[in-house]
Amino acid sequence: MDVLSPEQRSRCMSRIRGKNTKPELVLRKALWAVGLRYRLRSNLPGRPDIIFPGKKVAIFVDGCFWHQCPEHFQAPEHNAEFWANKIARNVERDRQVDRQLTAMGWHVQRIWEHEVRDSLDACVSLIRSLINETQT
Repeated sequence: MDVLSPEQRSRCMSRIRGKNTKPELVLRKALWAVGLRYRLRSNLPGRPDIIFPGKKVAIFVDGCFWHQCPEHFQAPEHNAEFWANKIARNVERDRQVDRQLTAMGWHVQRIWEHEVRDSLDACVSLIRSLINETQT
């Protein structure tokens, strides 16, 4: 059972941001600090969090809850069926977006929020190597 009232839970959930999240901001700052210049706004499918248009690299920073991280996802007990369906739709949409972007010639990299928190340098290195390997 939820420890918050429905009104309190609704308020908490409504305050969750879909863009400019803390993990995104941390990663963007680290990329900028090492000289990697990126763009934020695009009309690409799925609206990637960070793009490198010249190299056609799209980066998504996925939240562990919203995208069902295999290490950290815990299904809510309250309203379980709703959340199971919601998260399943998110995961399927992620796969579809990856296929669409790949078909358009983009290289897609998804990074979990816990990876940004726990190993930021490794995330930056991964993105740097992807950019260096990508031919335009």
